[in-house]
Amino acid sequence: MMLITTKKPILLALLIVLGSIAGCIGNDEDETELETLTIAFEVKDDYTNVDENPQKFADYLAEELNMNVELYPIDSEGAILESLRFGNADIAFMDGAAAWVGWQQYGLDALAADQKSDGRTYYNAHAVVLKDSEMAVAHLDGDDSTDPFALLAGKTSCHTGWLKSAGMLLPMGYLISEGYAPVVGSEDDIESLRSTIFSYFNEDASIPDSGTPYASYSGAVRCLSEGAGDVAFVKDSTIGSYCGNEDAAENEDWCLDEEEYILLPSYGSAPSHPVMYNPERVDIQTRTAILNALLSMNDEMYVENHSMGGETYTGCLNVNTQVVDTEQPMNECGDRILMNILNTPGIVEVNTQEHLGIYGNLIGSIPGITTYFDTKYEIQE
Repeated sequence: MMLITTKKPILLALLIVLGSIAGCIGNDEDETELETLTIAFEVKDDYTNVDENPQKFADYLAEELNMNVELYPIDSEGAILESLRFGNADIAFMDGAAAWVGWQQYGLDALAADQKSDGRTYYNAHAVVLKDSEMAVAHLDGDDSTDPFALLAGKTSCHTGWLKSAGMLLPMGYLISEGYAPVVGSEDDIESLRSTIFSYFNEDASIPDSGTPYASYSGAVRCLSEGAGDVAFVKDSTIGSYCGNEDAAENEDWCLDEEEYILLPSYGSAPSHPVMYNPERVDIQTRTAILNALLSMNDEMYVENHSMGGETYTGCLNVNTQVVDTEQPMNECGDRILMNILNTPGIVEVNTQEHLGIYGNLIGSIPGITTYFDTKYEIQE
């Protein structure tokens, strides 16, 4: 039977557990209680749309955890890394590359990750060729001895831009790590990647600047479609987004028929934004409580005129308990916080190795990538 309440339901068992263990860090001999959970978050001085104010996210977690939750303002991925490293913040959503650096250099771990529009926590990177190319024939002939990636040598490549994940780092990391493309230049200089691209492909390889016709995902496919290149490095949804719409009028004017594009097997995936934390500063009980609070947003949805027992209710519906909180405003409901503030349809639990491992293995093969990230994120030992 459905229940109606005007106050947000909080499970008594969870309160009992959190009251005794939430916020404990350190060892059994010297434990300190985490009285306030601090989240590193990019905060604006003013929000024209109040629904986008991350303070609503902090308030939501505070109620779920029954503890103080504060925002720690940051303005860069490097600042996030430093805040977690030195304990100024307890958790933070991070870009995949910055998260990998934090994992490798500071031992940070992933707690959860946001979902993309299709529910995944990653997208696959692909090399796209035209169906009449020798690479496509080698891929589709069913003969394992014909390697389409080996045939890319000497061809003209279309990248999305300099040091872009799916458009450069992942494919080049794969080609370098698998021995297809030997590094040309110093292993410690990121510019060696440019020399490696020109050496393995050719001097006409497209490494576009932002804003130019062949830049970004659409530009890389356009480069391939117009015959300026032989292979485009993009993500799994790129072709469908620009050239595979049911209404052909919505496709880009440079598109070929969708069946003209052949995706070679994926060599890696790029992770969605993980929620990172420092395991030396946040214990397992506290992490569990935080994770459960984050996941609870998935179970709340705003409903209008929701019919139950002959009555209609407007408010926040918990899909598990079928309880409607009629006092909770729409912009404070879990599903609205996810979309308006975190820009995701949901959050799921992840494992650090599974979420960042394949991605890290590939980009770790890029010459000078560690030095590059240290400089980009202004990391100083």
